[in-house]
Amino acid sequence: MADLTTDYLGFELSSPFVVSSNPLCRDAGTIRQLEDLGAGAVVLPSLFEEQITLQDHPFSSELEESRLPPALKHLPDMQEYNQGVDGYLMHIYDVKTAVDMPVIASLNGTSTGGWVTYARLLASVGADAMELNIYYLPTSVESTGVDIEQRFVNLLREVKAEVPIPVAVKLNPYFSSLPNMAAQLANEGADGLVFFNRFFQPAFDIENLIVEPHLELTDPAELLLRLRWVSLLYGHIDTDMAITGGVYTAEDAVKSLMAGASVAMVASTLLKNGVEHMGVMKSGLSSWLDAHGYATVADIRGRMSARNLAAPAALERANYIEDLHSYTPDERE
Repeated sequence: MADLTTDYLGFELSSPFVVSSNPLCRDAGTIRQLEDLGAGAVVLPSLFEEQITLQDHPFSSELEESRLPPALKHLPDMQEYNQGVDGYLMHIYDVKTAVDMPVIASLNGTSTGGWVTYARLLASVGADAMELNIYYLPTSVESTGVDIEQRFVNLLREVKAEVPIPVAVKLNPYFSSLPNMAAQLANEGADGLVFFNRFFQPAFDIENLIVEPHLELTDPAELLLRLRWVSLLYGHIDTDMAITGGVYTAEDAVKSLMAGASVAMVASTLLKNGVEHMGVMKSGLSSWLDAHGYATVADIRGRMSARNLAAPAALERANYIEDLHSYTPDERE
């Protein structure tokens, strides 16, 4: 039977399947079940910068509340989201007590400041590592690409200064030079990079003229973008890489590892297919490796990265032309 162990953020995981942040991670018992079924690590739901800001600066009157920063005035009640700030710390402790696999806390924020000191608290209650979910959508015409990149670097630098545990950064694919951004973060000390974050898109209600929340689970087709970039970056940046988004099957995990990822993160497939699907993916990966003569996960890592392909241009512009020529219209249309 193939050896499924892999290294990520300095830990040896029992398998390359990491449960990414999702509602299932709110219950310690469910997380323990996922570990028993084959998960190698778990990322807890995010603690938001806005939650910490509201807790540190409570407003007891309408007058005081009017002094809230504009970005906080339109938020839903976040005091109890993810059990609240104090509850989140207790949840980390409870999960660490329930499982043996690494527990990765998540911080979601956009600015430097006092909130990053909470990173130390997350580590103090038992988090083994931390994932920075920098969810920042630039909307000002005065913001430059350099400004946005520096924001990411500054956040990483401040958090690294606060915690003794490994820190991964969850990237988005919208940088003008993603390889350079990845290299900057790796050089700044990122222990891992996660490809990719998703910017949720609000829906327009044209009858009531309002913008409404709209959340859809990831689609398997989203995996392609992640495979391409990890494959291009493998061997060029000195940090672990994780793929999140679109991993639904054992074969998807194989593709992620062959691109060069250390782990494949899963969430939507568990929400759609149930917790037991973790066991299906683990056994499927083991069977695939055995059937193809691979003894370990390490044997396939990076085998389809750009540096190991006979025709690496297939990952670059040449593939664009080939894709156009490969399309055949459905004759039934």
